[in-house]
Amino acid sequence: MNGKATTTRSRLDRGRSALGPALELVHTGRAPTRAVLTAELGVTRATAGAVAAELEALGLIRVDSRPGAAAGSQGRPSHRLTVDEKGPVALAAQIHADGFRAALVGLGGRVVATAPGCVTVSADPAQVLGAVVEAGAGLLRDSGRRCVGAGLAVPSAVAEPEGTALNPLHLAWPAGAPVRDVFAELVREAGIEGPAFTGNDVNLAALAEHRHGAGRGAQHLLCVATGHRGVGGALVLDGRLHTGSSGLALEVGHLTVNPEGRPCYCGSRGCLDVEADPLAFLSAAGRAPGPEVSLLQQSRDLLRDQAADPAVRAATEQLVDRLGLGLAGLVNILNPDRIILGGLHRELLAAAPERLRAVVADRSLWGRSGGVPILGCTLDHNSLAGAAELAWQPVLDDPLAALGRLAA
Repeated sequence: MNGKATTTRSRLDRGRSALGPALELVHTGRAPTRAVLTAELGVTRATAGAVAAELEALGLIRVDSRPGAAAGSQGRPSHRLTVDEKGPVALAAQIHADGFRAALVGLGGRVVATAPGCVTVSADPAQVLGAVVEAGAGLLRDSGRRCVGAGLAVPSAVAEPEGTALNPLHLAWPAGAPVRDVFAELVREAGIEGPAFTGNDVNLAALAEHRHGAGRGAQHLLCVATGHRGVGGALVLDGRLHTGSSGLALEVGHLTVNPEGRPCYCGSRGCLDVEADPLAFLSAAGRAPGPEVSLLQQSRDLLRDQAADPAVRAATEQLVDRLGLGLAGLVNILNPDRIILGGLHRELLAAAPERLRAVVADRSLWGRSGGVPILGCTLDHNSLAGAAELAWQPVLDDPLAALGRLAA
Protein backbone atom coordinates (compact mmCIF):
# COMPACT_ATOMS: atom_id res chain seq x y z
CA MET A 1 0.00 0.00 0.00
CA ASN A 2 1.47 3.38 -1.01
CA GLY A 3 1.80 6.36 1.35
CA LYS A 4 -1.21 8.23 -0.04
CA ALA A 5 -3.48 5.22 0.36
CA THR A 6 -2.20 4.65 3.90
CA THR A 7 -2.96 8.29 4.80
CA THR A 8 -6.46 8.04 3.34
CA ARG A 9 -7.12 4.79 5.21
CA SER A 10 -5.88 6.18 8.55
CA ARG A 11 -8.01 9.30 8.09
CA LEU A 12 -11.02 7.11 7.35
CA ASP A 13 -10.38 4.99 10.44
CA ARG A 14 -10.05 8.09 12.63
CA GLY A 15 -13.27 9.44 11.18
CA ARG A 16 -15.18 6.24 11.85
CA SER A 17 -13.94 6.06 15.42
CA ALA A 18 -15.08 9.67 15.89
CA LEU A 19 -18.63 9.07 14.62
CA GLY A 20 -20.03 8.17 18.05
CA PRO A 21 -18.38 11.04 19.96
CA ALA A 22 -19.38 13.45 17.20
CA LEU A 23 -23.00 12.31 17.25
CA GLU A 24 -23.15 12.68 21.04
CA LEU A 25 -21.78 16.22 20.78
CA VAL A 26 -24.51 17.19 18.33
CA HIS A 27 -27.15 15.23 20.26
CA THR A 28 -26.39 17.13 23.48
CA GLY A 29 -26.03 20.52 21.77
CA ARG A 30 -22.33 20.85 22.55
CA ALA A 31 -21.29 21.08 18.89
CA PRO A 32 -23.62 23.53 17.15
CA THR A 33 -21.13 24.10 14.31
CA ARG A 34 -18.53 22.13 12.43
CA ALA A 35 -15.81 24.40 13.82
CA VAL A 36 -16.82 23.52 17.39
CA LEU A 37 -17.00 19.84 16.40
CA THR A 38 -13.45 20.05 15.05
CA ALA A 39 -12.17 21.58 18.29
CA GLU A 40 -14.08 19.18 20.57
CA LEU A 41 -12.91 16.08 18.70
CA GLY A 42 -9.33 17.32 18.33
CA VAL A 43 -9.21 16.39 14.65
CA THR A 44 -8.50 18.25 11.43
CA ARG A 45 -11.17 20.28 9.65
CA ALA A 46 -11.15 17.71 6.86
CA THR A 47 -11.77 14.83 9.26
CA ALA A 48 -14.54 16.71 11.07
CA GLY A 49 -16.15 17.49 7.73
CA ALA A 50 -16.02 13.83 6.71
CA VAL A 51 -17.51 12.76 10.05
CA ALA A 52 -20.35 15.25 9.76
CA ALA A 53 -21.04 14.16 6.19
CA GLU A 54 -21.15 10.50 7.23
CA LEU A 55 -23.62 11.22 10.05
CA GLU A 56 -25.74 13.19 7.61
CA ALA A 57 -25.68 10.29 5.14
CA LEU A 58 -26.92 8.02 7.94
CA GLY A 59 -29.92 10.30 8.39
CA LEU A 60 -28.91 11.35 11.90
CA ILE A 61 -27.86 15.00 11.55
CA ARG A 62 -28.15 17.86 9.10
CA VAL A 63 -25.26 20.04 7.97
CA ASP A 64 -26.20 23.56 6.90
CA SER A 65 -25.01 23.90 3.32
CA ARG A 66 -24.50 27.65 3.74
CA PRO A 67 -22.04 28.37 6.55
CA GLY A 68 -22.56 31.47 8.64
CA ALA A 69 -21.01 33.23 11.60
CA ALA A 70 -22.71 34.52 14.70
CA ALA A 71 -22.96 38.29 15.05
CA GLY A 72 -19.74 39.73 16.43
CA SER A 73 -17.73 36.53 15.93
CA GLN A 74 -14.36 36.40 14.24
CA GLY A 75 -12.82 33.95 11.84
CA ARG A 76 -14.14 31.84 9.02
CA PRO A 77 -17.93 31.10 9.02
CA SER A 78 -18.76 27.52 9.95
CA HIS A 79 -21.46 25.08 8.91
CA ARG A 80 -24.22 24.69 11.51
CA LEU A 81 -24.97 21.17 12.75
CA THR A 82 -28.41 20.04 13.94
CA VAL A 83 -30.12 16.72 14.50
CA ASP A 84 -32.24 15.55 11.58
CA GLU A 85 -35.85 16.26 12.61
CA LYS A 86 -37.05 13.60 10.17
CA GLY A 87 -34.54 11.00 11.33
CA PRO A 88 -35.02 7.83 13.39
CA VAL A 89 -36.76 7.78 16.75
CA ALA A 90 -36.69 5.73 19.93
CA LEU A 91 -39.83 4.34 21.53
CA ALA A 92 -39.97 5.51 25.14
CA ALA A 93 -42.48 4.67 27.85
CA GLN A 94 -43.06 5.48 31.50
CA ILE A 95 -45.21 3.53 33.96
CA HIS A 96 -46.86 5.30 36.88
CA ALA A 97 -49.50 4.42 39.44
CA ASP A 98 -52.38 5.51 37.18
CA GLY A 99 -51.20 4.04 33.91
CA PHE A 100 -48.51 4.94 31.40
CA ARG A 101 -47.29 7.34 28.74
CA ALA A 102 -45.66 6.23 25.49
CA ALA A 103 -43.69 8.53 23.20
CA LEU A 104 -41.44 8.72 20.19
CA VAL A 105 -38.24 10.64 20.93
CA GLY A 106 -35.70 11.75 18.36
CA LEU A 107 -32.09 12.78 18.76
CA GLY A 108 -31.62 15.87 20.87
CA GLY A 109 -34.25 14.62 23.32
CA ARG A 110 -37.05 15.99 21.14
CA VAL A 111 -40.44 14.36 21.81
CA VAL A 112 -42.09 13.75 18.44
CA ALA A 113 -45.39 12.21 19.58
CA THR A 114 -46.97 10.97 22.80
CA ALA A 115 -49.85 8.70 23.80
CA PRO A 116 -51.06 8.72 27.42
CA GLY A 117 -52.91 5.74 28.81
CA CYS A 118 -55.01 5.54 31.99
CA VAL A 119 -55.29 1.92 33.03
CA THR A 120 -55.38 -0.01 36.27
CA VAL A 121 -51.87 -1.33 36.85
CA SER A 122 -52.45 -4.90 37.97
CA ALA A 123 -50.05 -7.32 39.65
CA ASP A 124 -49.09 -8.69 36.23
CA PRO A 125 -46.60 -6.33 34.53
CA ALA A 126 -47.50 -7.81 31.13
CA GLN A 127 -50.95 -6.20 31.39
CA VAL A 128 -49.82 -2.58 31.38
CA LEU A 129 -46.69 -3.26 29.30
CA GLY A 130 -48.85 -4.82 26.61
CA ALA A 131 -50.88 -1.61 26.48
CA VAL A 132 -47.65 0.43 26.39
CA VAL A 133 -46.20 -1.48 23.47
CA GLU A 134 -49.50 -1.40 21.59
CA ALA A 135 -49.67 2.38 21.97
CA GLY A 136 -46.03 2.74 20.94
CA ALA A 137 -46.49 0.54 17.88
CA GLY A 138 -49.42 2.73 16.88
CA LEU A 139 -47.29 5.86 17.17
CA LEU A 140 -44.60 4.27 15.02
CA ARG A 141 -47.10 3.24 12.35
CA ASP A 142 -48.57 6.71 12.22
CA SER A 143 -45.17 8.38 12.04
CA GLY A 144 -43.57 6.07 9.49
CA ARG A 145 -40.26 6.59 11.33
CA ARG A 146 -37.46 4.11 11.72
CA CYS A 147 -37.07 2.92 15.32
CA VAL A 148 -33.65 2.43 16.94
CA GLY A 149 -34.95 0.67 20.05
CA ALA A 150 -37.20 0.98 23.08
CA GLY A 151 -36.71 2.24 26.63
CA LEU A 152 -38.96 1.89 29.67
CA ALA A 153 -38.97 3.95 32.88
CA VAL A 154 -40.50 2.31 35.96
CA PRO A 155 -41.07 3.63 39.52
CA SER A 156 -38.84 1.01 41.09
CA ALA A 157 -35.21 0.15 41.61
CA VAL A 158 -34.13 -2.08 38.72
CA ALA A 159 -31.59 -4.77 39.57
CA GLU A 160 -28.74 -5.37 37.14
CA PRO A 161 -28.06 -7.43 35.14
CA GLU A 162 -31.40 -9.23 35.59
CA GLY A 163 -33.62 -6.24 34.82
CA THR A 164 -36.04 -7.04 37.63
CA ALA A 165 -38.11 -4.47 39.51
CA LEU A 166 -37.11 -5.01 43.13
CA ASN A 167 -39.34 -2.60 45.04
CA PRO A 168 -42.29 -1.28 43.01
CA LEU A 169 -43.77 0.14 46.22
CA HIS A 170 -46.50 2.17 44.57
CA LEU A 171 -47.54 -0.46 42.03
CA ALA A 172 -49.18 -3.82 42.59
CA TRP A 173 -46.27 -5.68 40.95
CA PRO A 174 -44.56 -8.36 43.04
CA ALA A 175 -40.99 -7.67 44.11
CA GLY A 176 -38.58 -9.13 41.56
CA ALA A 177 -40.96 -8.85 38.59
CA PRO A 178 -38.95 -9.56 35.38
CA VAL A 179 -39.95 -6.27 33.82
CA ARG A 180 -37.13 -5.97 31.27
CA ASP A 181 -37.68 -9.49 29.91
CA VAL A 182 -41.44 -8.97 29.64
CA PHE A 183 -40.99 -5.60 27.93
CA ALA A 184 -38.35 -6.90 25.51
CA GLU A 185 -40.51 -9.87 24.52
CA LEU A 186 -43.54 -7.68 23.87
CA VAL A 187 -41.41 -5.29 21.81
CA ARG A 188 -40.14 -8.19 19.69
CA GLU A 189 -43.64 -9.62 19.23
CA ALA A 190 -44.86 -6.23 18.03
CA GLY A 191 -42.16 -6.19 15.34
CA ILE A 192 -40.51 -3.06 16.78
CA GLU A 193 -36.87 -2.74 15.72
CA GLY A 194 -33.92 -2.45 18.05
CA PRO A 195 -33.03 -3.57 21.56
CA ALA A 196 -35.21 -2.92 24.63
CA PHE A 197 -34.04 -1.42 27.93
CA THR A 198 -35.53 -0.71 31.35
CA GLY A 199 -34.47 1.66 34.13
CA ASN A 200 -35.60 3.51 37.22
CA ASP A 201 -37.65 6.61 36.39
CA VAL A 202 -35.63 9.09 38.48
CA ASN A 203 -32.32 7.70 37.16
CA LEU A 204 -33.58 8.26 33.64
CA ALA A 205 -34.92 11.73 34.44
CA ALA A 206 -31.44 12.66 35.73
CA LEU A 207 -29.79 11.31 32.58
CA ALA A 208 -32.09 13.34 30.33
CA GLU A 209 -31.65 16.51 32.40
CA HIS A 210 -27.87 16.07 32.29
CA ARG A 211 -27.83 15.80 28.52
CA HIS A 212 -30.58 18.24 27.58
CA GLY A 213 -31.84 20.17 30.62
CA ALA A 214 -30.91 21.74 33.94
CA GLY A 215 -27.95 19.40 34.49
CA ARG A 216 -26.02 20.23 31.32
CA GLY A 217 -22.37 20.88 32.03
CA ALA A 218 -22.36 19.36 35.54
CA GLN A 219 -19.68 16.78 36.26
CA HIS A 220 -21.25 15.40 39.46
CA LEU A 221 -25.00 15.87 39.16
CA LEU A 222 -27.39 14.90 41.95
CA CYS A 223 -31.08 14.65 41.11
CA VAL A 224 -33.82 14.25 43.74
CA ALA A 225 -37.48 14.12 42.79
CA THR A 226 -40.95 13.17 43.93
CA GLY A 227 -43.80 12.45 41.56
CA HIS A 228 -47.08 10.82 42.52
CA ARG A 229 -45.69 9.00 45.57
CA GLY A 230 -42.31 8.51 47.22
CA VAL A 231 -38.91 10.12 46.66
CA GLY A 232 -36.17 9.01 44.30
CA GLY A 233 -32.62 10.08 43.57
CA ALA A 234 -29.91 9.67 40.96
CA LEU A 235 -26.28 10.60 40.39
CA VAL A 236 -24.68 11.29 37.01
CA LEU A 237 -20.88 11.22 36.97
CA ASP A 238 -19.04 12.50 33.89
CA GLY A 239 -22.07 11.87 31.70
CA ARG A 240 -22.87 8.37 32.95
CA LEU A 241 -25.41 7.21 35.48
CA HIS A 242 -23.92 5.87 38.68
CA THR A 243 -26.07 2.85 39.48
CA GLY A 244 -23.76 0.96 41.84
CA SER A 245 -22.68 -2.67 41.67
CA SER A 246 -26.15 -4.02 40.87
CA GLY A 247 -28.23 -1.05 39.76
CA LEU A 248 -29.48 -0.11 43.22
CA ALA A 249 -27.44 2.98 44.12
CA LEU A 250 -29.00 6.26 45.28
CA GLU A 251 -32.13 4.98 47.00
CA VAL A 252 -32.29 8.39 48.64
CA GLY A 253 -35.92 8.02 49.66
CA HIS A 254 -34.82 5.92 52.60
CA LEU A 255 -32.65 8.53 54.28
CA THR A 256 -34.09 9.25 57.73
CA VAL A 257 -34.97 12.94 58.09
CA ASN A 258 -37.41 12.68 61.02
CA PRO A 259 -36.66 9.83 63.47
CA GLU A 260 -40.10 10.20 65.09
CA GLY A 261 -41.88 10.54 61.76
CA ARG A 262 -44.22 8.42 59.69
CA PRO A 263 -43.69 4.67 59.26
CA CYS A 264 -42.03 3.91 55.92
CA TYR A 265 -42.65 0.97 53.60
CA CYS A 266 -39.03 -0.09 54.07
CA GLY A 267 -39.65 -0.82 57.75
CA SER A 268 -37.95 2.30 59.08
CA ARG A 269 -39.56 5.56 60.21
CA GLY A 270 -39.34 9.17 59.06
CA CYS A 271 -37.72 8.45 55.69
CA LEU A 272 -37.59 11.13 53.01
CA ASP A 273 -39.90 8.86 51.01
CA VAL A 274 -42.82 9.47 53.40
CA GLU A 275 -41.82 12.88 54.79
CA ALA A 276 -41.33 14.85 51.56
CA ASP A 277 -43.72 13.48 48.92
CA PRO A 278 -47.14 14.83 47.80
CA LEU A 279 -49.08 12.75 50.31
CA ALA A 280 -46.90 14.09 53.13
CA PHE A 281 -47.53 17.65 51.92
CA LEU A 282 -51.29 17.21 51.80
CA SER A 283 -51.28 15.60 55.25
CA ALA A 284 -49.12 18.36 56.74
CA ALA A 285 -51.52 20.96 55.33
CA GLY A 286 -54.50 19.15 56.88
CA ARG A 287 -55.98 18.21 53.52
CA ALA A 288 -57.50 14.83 52.74
CA PRO A 289 -56.35 13.59 49.31
CA GLY A 290 -59.13 13.30 46.76
CA PRO A 291 -59.58 10.90 43.84
CA GLU A 292 -60.17 13.55 41.18
CA VAL A 293 -56.57 14.23 40.10
CA SER A 294 -53.13 12.91 41.03
CA LEU A 295 -51.59 13.62 44.42
CA LEU A 296 -48.89 15.62 42.65
CA GLN A 297 -51.43 17.87 40.95
CA GLN A 298 -53.38 18.33 44.19
CA SER A 299 -50.15 19.39 45.90
CA ARG A 300 -49.28 21.81 43.12
CA ASP A 301 -52.73 23.37 43.29
CA LEU A 302 -52.43 23.71 47.06
CA LEU A 303 -49.01 25.38 46.85
CA ARG A 304 -50.61 28.30 45.04
CA ASP A 305 -52.48 29.09 48.27
CA GLN A 306 -49.42 29.14 50.52
CA ALA A 307 -49.27 32.93 50.81
CA ALA A 308 -52.90 33.19 51.91
CA ASP A 309 -53.28 30.00 53.94
CA PRO A 310 -51.18 29.64 57.14
CA ALA A 311 -51.63 25.86 57.20
CA VAL A 312 -50.33 25.51 53.66
CA ARG A 313 -47.46 27.87 54.40
CA ALA A 314 -46.51 25.82 57.47
CA ALA A 315 -46.70 22.59 55.45
CA THR A 316 -44.45 24.13 52.78
CA GLU A 317 -41.86 25.11 55.38
CA GLN A 318 -42.00 21.69 57.01
CA LEU A 319 -41.41 19.82 53.75
CA VAL A 320 -38.70 22.25 52.68
CA ASP A 321 -36.89 21.63 55.98
CA ARG A 322 -37.23 17.85 55.64
CA LEU A 323 -36.01 17.95 52.04
CA GLY A 324 -33.13 20.25 52.99
CA LEU A 325 -31.97 17.83 55.69
CA GLY A 326 -31.94 14.99 53.19
CA LEU A 327 -30.07 17.03 50.59
CA ALA A 328 -27.51 18.16 53.18
CA GLY A 329 -26.72 14.55 54.05
CA LEU A 330 -26.31 13.71 50.38
CA VAL A 331 -24.04 16.72 49.85
CA ASN A 332 -21.81 15.53 52.69
CA ILE A 333 -21.52 12.07 51.17
CA LEU A 334 -21.45 12.79 47.43
CA ASN A 335 -20.05 16.34 47.08
CA PRO A 336 -22.03 17.10 43.89
CA ASP A 337 -21.35 20.23 41.87
CA ARG A 338 -25.07 20.70 41.11
CA ILE A 339 -28.41 19.55 42.51
CA ILE A 340 -31.57 19.44 40.44
CA LEU A 341 -35.03 18.85 41.85
CA GLY A 342 -38.04 17.37 40.08
CA GLY A 343 -41.77 16.96 40.64
CA LEU A 344 -43.12 18.53 43.84
CA HIS A 345 -39.56 19.26 44.99
CA ARG A 346 -39.14 21.64 42.07
CA GLU A 347 -42.32 23.43 43.18
CA LEU A 348 -41.07 23.62 46.78
CA LEU A 349 -37.80 25.13 45.58
CA ALA A 350 -39.73 27.76 43.63
CA ALA A 351 -41.94 28.49 46.66
CA ALA A 352 -39.13 28.87 49.23
CA PRO A 353 -35.74 28.98 47.46
CA GLU A 354 -33.80 30.86 50.15
CA ARG A 355 -35.12 28.66 52.96
CA LEU A 356 -34.18 25.43 51.16
CA ARG A 357 -30.71 26.66 50.21
CA ALA A 358 -30.12 27.88 53.77
CA VAL A 359 -31.03 24.49 55.28
CA VAL A 360 -28.67 22.69 52.88
CA ALA A 361 -25.85 25.16 53.56
CA ASP A 362 -26.31 25.11 57.33
CA ARG A 363 -26.48 21.33 57.65
CA SER A 364 -23.74 20.28 55.22
CA LEU A 365 -19.97 20.64 55.43
CA TRP A 366 -19.44 21.47 51.78
CA GLY A 367 -22.51 23.67 51.61
CA ARG A 368 -20.90 26.00 54.14
CA SER A 369 -17.77 26.32 52.03
CA GLY A 370 -19.50 27.99 49.11
CA GLY A 371 -22.84 26.38 48.44
CA VAL A 372 -24.05 23.92 45.86
CA PRO A 373 -26.25 25.27 43.04
CA ILE A 374 -29.80 23.95 43.44
CA LEU A 375 -32.00 24.18 40.36
CA GLY A 376 -35.36 22.89 39.22
CA CYS A 377 -35.58 20.34 36.42
CA THR A 378 -36.48 21.98 33.11
CA LEU A 379 -37.59 19.16 30.80
CA ASP A 380 -41.19 18.11 30.33
CA HIS A 381 -41.48 14.31 30.53
CA ASN A 382 -37.83 13.93 31.54
CA SER A 383 -38.23 10.27 32.54
CA LEU A 384 -39.58 9.56 29.06
CA ALA A 385 -36.67 11.42 27.50
CA GLY A 386 -34.29 9.42 29.70
CA ALA A 387 -35.89 6.13 28.67
CA ALA A 388 -35.23 7.17 25.08
CA GLU A 389 -31.59 7.87 25.98
CA LEU A 390 -31.22 4.19 26.89
CA ALA A 391 -32.41 3.20 23.43
CA TRP A 392 -30.26 5.81 21.71
CA GLN A 393 -27.07 4.85 23.59
CA PRO A 394 -25.99 2.01 21.25
CA VAL A 395 -26.32 4.43 18.33
CA LEU A 396 -24.33 7.08 20.19
CA ASP A 397 -21.65 4.49 20.98
CA ASP A 398 -21.27 3.24 17.40
CA PRO A 399 -23.66 4.66 14.78
CA LEU A 400 -22.46 2.46 11.92
CA ALA A 401 -22.68 -0.79 13.89
CA ALA A 402 -26.04 0.01 15.50
CA LEU A 403 -27.78 1.14 12.34
CA GLY A 404 -26.16 -1.70 10.42
CA ARG A 405 -27.67 -4.22 12.86
CA LEU A 406 -31.09 -2.66 12.40
CA ALA A 407 -30.77 -2.86 8.62
CA ALA A 408 -29.64 -6.50 8.69
